[in-house]
Amino acid sequence: MSKTWYLYILECAGGRLYTGIALDVEARYKAHAEGRGAKFTRSFPPSRVVLVQSFPNRSEASKAEHALKQLSPAEKRKLAET
Repeated sequence: MSKTWYLYILECAGGRLYTGIALDVEARYKAHAEGRGAKFTRSFPPSRVVLVQSFPNRSEASKAEHALKQLSPAEKRKLAET
């Protein structure tokens, strides 16, 4: 049985957005906040999670992540508001 994967968007310092995938969003957020996450979030620490979507497997989550990363920041913000 596959584990549920999550796509998430973090709002970071300076109003920047970071998109990623994880099995445990809470643990991943903590890693980002403590400087153990992506290089981007070490430079721009996260302030909050603005979107979380679940997917049945890593492949589907990765495809959604790629599609989301093609959007502009304004489009990502609009998606997070819905």
